[in-house]
Amino acid sequence: MYTIPGHHHVSMLTKTASVNNHFYKNVLGLRRVKKTVNQDNPKMYHLFYGDLTGSAGTELSFFEMPMAGRTVRGTNAITQIGLLVPSYDSLVYWQERLEQFNIEHSGITTYAGRDAIHFEDPDGLRLILLNHEGGEIPSFWSAWGDSPVEEQHRILGLGTVEITVRYLDRLANLLKETFGYAEVSRIDEEAIYQSVAGQAFGEIVIKRLDGPVERNGKGSVHHLAIRVNNEEELRHWDEAVKQRGFQSTGIVDRYYFKSLYFRESNGILFEIATDGPGFTVDSSIEELGTILDLPPFLEDRRAEIETALAPID
Repeated sequence: MYTIPGHHHVSMLTKTASVNNHFYKNVLGLRRVKKTVNQDNPKMYHLFYGDLTGSAGTELSFFEMPMAGRTVRGTNAITQIGLLVPSYDSLVYWQERLEQFNIEHSGITTYAGRDAIHFEDPDGLRLILLNHEGGEIPSFWSAWGDSPVEEQHRILGLGTVEITVRYLDRLANLLKETFGYAEVSRIDEEAIYQSVAGQAFGEIVIKRLDGPVERNGKGSVHHLAIRVNNEEELRHWDEAVKQRGFQSTGIVDRYYFKSLYFRESNGILFEIATDGPGFTVDSSIEELGTILDLPPFLEDRRAEIETALAPID
């Protein structure tokens, strides 16, 4: 029986790629592992940040949309993204670091049973630093040695992802019955599910909220991608999604991985993505993220694409 080994990546909208690039590289200390374009709209940057190689489960990705307005928060949206740090001392370090960069934060509090710090990126994306307490991490995650963040406090990868919906049970039943997530707690209108027992790198918090649907803008989350090992497993999940009555895109070759997309009953967009081949398919580890990489089917449009994009470091 196939299982979901955790999150793959989360994709968001940013207004200005250069501002986004500075924040995630120089403030959060992540590596920009791929500077490419939205394959469906190549006039738009698609930036990926993560560990040394952008391993599945460490990736934050952003589509640049210069015309994006502010997000009008509401329900039926992915509302917070957790980032794992090694220890409580790491949270103390990060509290001081955020203050050095004049970034407002919650101070050290708790979230989903873990020590946490809440803050926002320049676009208003809600982020949470979570104490991983020295817990297990996937064996293939590799730290980026040139991060400006002190080695013992660097962000490890993705943690708890929060999804707010009108109909909690619809999403909960999908996670449990189709994808095999286990319910670890449920109190009133909030529930926690894990794809890997005890691990935040496959954890989803569902909150129930009535009211208007969130209107996307800068800092909103476009989709959550969950991991599968290979294309064989992806085909299995494609059938499972269809059997549940959802419309799947079918398998899409994104060059760096293969994936499919579907919306669940509340309108949340999920992607299911393979671990490989990964970002080194067209770049050495040393050169990752330093130039504009294009999938082969866009390479003959390079001059046109580069002209339409504002340079970033």
